[in-house]
This record gives sequence, C-alpha cells and structure tokens, in this order.
Amino acid sequence: MIITQTPLRISFAGGGTDFKDYYAHSGGAVLSSAIDKYIYVIVKERFDKKIRIGYSRTEMVDDITEIEHELAREALRMTGVTSGVEIATMADIPSEGSGLGSSSAVTVGMLHALYAFKGYLVTPEKLAREACEIEIGVLGKPIGKQDQYIAAYGGMRFIEFHADETVSVTPVPMDDEKRRRFGENVLLFYTGVTRKADVILEEQKTNISAQRDTLDNIRAQAGEVRDALAGGSMNRVGRILDTGWQHKRRLAGRITNAQIDSMYDRALDAGAIGGKIAGAGGGGFLLLYCPTDRQARVREALSDLKELPFALERDGTKVILNARR
Repeated sequence: MIITQTPLRISFAGGGTDFKDYYAHSGGAVLSSAIDKYIYVIVKERFDKKIRIGYSRTEMVDDITEIEHELAREALRMTGVTSGVEIATMADIPSEGSGLGSSSAVTVGMLHALYAFKGYLVTPEKLAREACEIEIGVLGKPIGKQDQYIAAYGGMRFIEFHADETVSVTPVPMDDEKRRRFGENVLLFYTGVTRKADVILEEQKTNISAQRDTLDNIRAQAGEVRDALAGGSMNRVGRILDTGWQHKRRLAGRITNAQIDSMYDRALDAGAIGGKIAGAGGGGFLLLYCPTDRQARVREALSDLKELPFALERDGTKVILNARR
C-alpha cells in the first residue's frame, strides 16, 4: 500500500500569467505557497486484474479506458499501471470549487503514488510537468501551470513560466521567523459560494489578448511580493494583494459579484489591508492579509463565514506510507 500526501495552495500574486496564451509571448510569474491542508491518495494492489477507483463514487472496471474519473484514468495511463490496482482519494476539506488548487493536487498525488507503487523515485519537476501534460495537454482544461508546480515542490515559491515551456521554481528567501510572522497575518474564510472554475477560467483565457496590459501588471506583482517578503515588509504584501485584486477582477466577468464584494469591503473596513478570492474567483475561499492586532475585528465582521485555520507548508507532495510487499 502506498499513501501520498499532497498540499493545497494559496496564490498571492501572478495568477493568470501561467496560461500558455500569456507566457508564450511575455513569460509568466506567480508567487504561491503550499498550506497544511492536503489531498491523500491511496494505491493498493488487488488480488485480481480489475481496477477500482474510490472517490465521491466508486468505479470498478476491467480496463482503464472504462474509467470515468479522468484524472485517475490519465495518471494510470501516464505511469503504465494498467490493471490489478485500487486507488482512493481523500481531502482535508471539501475540494471542489475551493480555489486552493485541489484538482492539480489530486493529479500530482496520484502520479506520485502510482510511481511509488511501481518502485520508482521521481522528482518534483517530473510530477509537475506530467500533471500539466495530463490536465492541459490531454484533457484540455483551461487552466494554468502554477497549481501543479506548487503541489509538487511545496514551500513558498516564486515560479516563472518561460516561452520555451521550461519552468523555474525558486524558494522565497525568508528565515523561519519571517515565515512564521507572515503566516500569522494571512486568514482564509470560506465564502459559501460555489462555482465551476472551468467556466471562469475559460472566459479569462479568452480575454488574455484584450487584458495583456492588466496581466503584465499582475506578473510584475509576483516579483514585488517576493521582494517585500524577502525584505520583511509584510504589510506591503497586503497592499499589493489589494491592488492585485482590483486587477484580477477585470479578467473575467464572474470573478466577483456583489456578495463577494460585500465580504471583502467588510474585511477592509474592519482592518484587513488587502486580499483576494483564492484561485479562479467567483467563490470558494476569501484570502486576507491582516495584522494580528486587527484580526479580532475582522473575524467579528465576517462572523457569518467559516474560517479555515492553516499554516504555511514547507513540503510538497510526499509518500507518507510505503508498505510494498
């Protein structure tokens, strides 16, 4: 039996510049961090040749072509595991529509577990690259690349996407004390609003040419956040987040709505410096930067929302159980 643990993520700046339609011309950059909320993938050998997939439903098939769970099907195909296996997935939080990169964490975690099942050691780069091949190349999802890379590498990373399809992943230079202080100032609240990310992302992708100047600004902000964190200018990150949110909301019509705007305005009125909707937008989690001495007021202002306590995570995907016989 193999169990992998793969982190979810929060993105602070640069989202949208990891689409090929953008980075192929200008290069893209994001700043993201893994968090201590995870997707777990369990892979176990079966006594027969069937394939069993367990998630919100259960599939039992004789051939991978029959599998309806498209991420599992393509991960099996990619790794060459074609029969006699059980796969199950579990998540720390309801993952659909969270905006925390759960789909890509599932893909990375499945690839990692299946390679470990075969006895292979694989690099984060290979896992991230192959997860992108599955989600974007094979399945044609209208998404970028940042989620796959932060799930594979973990930590807080400045990630650059180059026109030649190479990706550079660099740790943000922060000591433990700066990392702890920064993490204490970041809050997540569940909006209770659900959405289909693919719909928003498809519109955002369609609008890339028209929004290139906005995306140039968003890309630059990833470097600004990196520099602010490295220099210990924590509150500056909050101000950049606020500016970035004003840019992001222009990228697609469904990124925000009156309900989300009201939540964000209440948070700022109560003392948050900046924030954004995590992921594609339209719902999921509201990310806020708020100094600790103002957080009680912000929590009171958003008392109708459920807060998600979390910490920043240093590690990317990892095997937490390897009981191969």
